[in-house]
This record gives sequence, C-alpha cells and structure tokens, in this order.
Amino acid sequence: MVSRHPDLFDRIAEFGALMQAARRAVRGKRGKPGAAAFMAGLETEVLRLERELQTQTWRPGHYVEIELFVPKHRIVSAAPFRDRVVHHALCAVVEPIFERGFIFDSYANRTGKGTHKAIARYECYRDRHRHVLRCDIYRYFPAIDHQMLKEDLHRRIACPRTLWLLDAVIDGSNPQEPVHLHYPGDDLLTPLTRRRGLPIGNLTSQFFANVYLDGLDHFAKEVLRAPYLRYVDDFALFHDDPAVLVEWRQRVTARLARRRLSLHPHKTHIISTEAPATFLGFVLLRGGWRRLPEENVRRFRNRLRSLRDRYHSGSVDLDQAMRHIRSWAGHAAHADTWRLRQAVFRDAVFLPSRRPDRSPAASSAAAPGTTTHGTCARTTATTTRRTTETTISASGLPRHPAAGAGVFTESPGAQGCVQDRS
Repeated sequence: MVSRHPDLFDRIAEFGALMQAARRAVRGKRGKPGAAAFMAGLETEVLRLERELQTQTWRPGHYVEIELFVPKHRIVSAAPFRDRVVHHALCAVVEPIFERGFIFDSYANRTGKGTHKAIARYECYRDRHRHVLRCDIYRYFPAIDHQMLKEDLHRRIACPRTLWLLDAVIDGSNPQEPVHLHYPGDDLLTPLTRRRGLPIGNLTSQFFANVYLDGLDHFAKEVLRAPYLRYVDDFALFHDDPAVLVEWRQRVTARLARRRLSLHPHKTHIISTEAPATFLGFVLLRGGWRRLPEENVRRFRNRLRSLRDRYHSGSVDLDQAMRHIRSWAGHAAHADTWRLRQAVFRDAVFLPSRRPDRSPAASSAAAPGTTTHGTCARTTATTTRRTTETTISASGLPRHPAAGAGVFTESPGAQGCVQDRS
C-alpha cells in the first residue's frame, strides 16, 4: 500500500527553508531585476513570504510569457522571483517523496540523471536490439490535466496545507496552447471545460511532468517488460521484432488516453537501430559515434557572430560571452566533434578593442603601427604597445586569458583582422 505523508508544511514554509530556497533560486540570476530586488531586502521579503504561506494568503503572481521559435515554436513562462522561491521550497520537501518511486530509466529533471546519461542508456539498449519504437507526446505540457495531476499528488500527500499549496501552484498556471482533443467518455464540450496545461519553465512543472507520467513508466517496465527509457515526453522502447513494437504502440496509446494524452502522429515511429537516430540534440550512429545536427552548429555560429557584435556594442562583456561559449563547447564535447570545434573556434580571437576611457574602438580601424590585409598581419615598427589576444581552444576555454576586455574577430580568411602574433 502506498504510504501518505502528513505534517510537511512547516518544513516548507518556515523561515530557514525559505532562505535556503531563495539562495537556490538566485543562482545564475543575480543580475535579473526581480532577483536583485528580492535579494536586496532578503530577510524582509522572506518574512513576508513566510507570513503569507502560514496564513494561506499567498497567491501566485503573473507570468511573463516569452515566445520562442528556435529550435521549435513554444511559449516559455517566467514566474515572479518570489514565486520561484516558493517553488524551490516546495520541491525540496515534496520531490524526494515521489523520487523514491520513480523508475531508474526516467532521466529528466532528476539529480544524477540528465540528457547525457539518457543518451548513453539509449545507446546501450540500441546495441542490444534490432528495432526501436520512438515516441513523443503531442503538446505534453499544454495537455496535462489539472484534476488528474492533483489526484496523483493527493495519493501520496496527506498534509492539508501542503495540498493547498500544490493546488494553488497548479491553479495559478497561465493559459497554454490549445489542445482540443476528445477521449473516450467525453462529450462535445469536455475539452473546453477541463483545466489543463502547465507553464514551461517552472521548477514545479518539471517535477509535475515526471509525476504525471510515472504510471506510464511503471506500465512499460512492469507490464510490457520493455527495455524502456524516457526524457520528459520523449521515450523509446526496444525489441528485435517490429510486430511486438506495433502491439506495444497500441497499448501505450490506450494507456496515454486514460491520462488524456496522445502520441504525436509525426514523431512516433518504428525504425531500425542500424539507422542514425536524432535523440536529445545528438545524432547517434552505430559503433558509438555521435555528431551534432547541422542546425545546432549553424545556430551556434550565428550566436558566435551575435556575441561579437553585442560585445562591440557594449551590451555583453567578455565573461558573459565566454559563459555562452563554454556551455556550447561542453555540450559539443559529448559528441565526436573535435575537428568541428577546432574549425569553429580556430578563428574566434579576442582582441582589445576598448580605449582607456572604456569607449568602444571602431572594429574596422587598425591600431597604430599595424596593417590590415586579407590575412592576419604582423605589427610594423612603431612606438605602440603590444596587444594581447585571447583565442578559444576546441574545449571552449581561452588559450590566453585576456587581462582586459576582448572582442571576437571574423575569420581572417573572410575579413581582415588586426592581431599581434609576434
């Protein structure tokens, strides 16, 4: 019998827990206006938050919606910073209760898991089987049914005040993309009357997404007894016989319909494991080879040029640019991309481009005592000081850290650049 947990709320809403939650929530966001304002009056804000939670007068704030088109169209919702503090405090107490029941092969938004371990597990299953059923859930986050999610949470949580807070977070979700699908037992208006959809971007939404599909995970592992793994709404089942996978697809479809979910008609298919497969941002090939999709590389090259231009305008500094570069390089290093990274970073050079008064120097102007040509030119005899450059290695780390500011230059073969390599 599943155990239910009472008396959780005081561990969520007490001052110390909220202070720790605020410190977790602010990581990497100290420069954001909402986070900075909250942290400036940290103790006052936390005390106010504690009082609202203890008296059950806390209500979620309004979301800021950001529409993204790359790599696909989606709407990301940013909650107010004080709400994010509550989300962190809530998940720190509630998530471990459900974590113990999750299957091993669920890899999204869990400590010690992640995309790279999911990819390694996919390759392990692929090398043992001849065919794979790749599945994707149609508009997963917008389709999550609020009432069903609450029932899942109520089965494990017995603390009334914690359930109030969970319900408040779910009910405070902003409207998502429409998912007007009918399921067995529905009448014409059922899809319009049932509340559904969680905001993409919330810490709580990531946790709720795992809870909502936990039943599917156990069904695949314990009933179908399938080699199975899942990352959010992207999952795979493996078998040598494609006829078995066809049957599993029908049973998975029926199981998802009970959760008011549907498989994506264009992203669900059975393929041979011999064929290259795109999974979680990598193209996976037999023999353990991995490469990056061309679109990923093209986007990063564009971002690299954008960083150079934004640095030139003064909107980003060298440290911010390097954080973006290291992030992509760390991701790319998990594939066989050594030559690709050499090619991408070979011409990414940082040169001082700011005068002592901190004003940007013109990118096309040569420093005194230098010449510019189609290739990099050595300095000519002059009385000027030597410049210091920073180039980026294939690992995404600077070869020679610059003492001051620096700037990207274009490839010497494409445009002239001013460098001192003497």
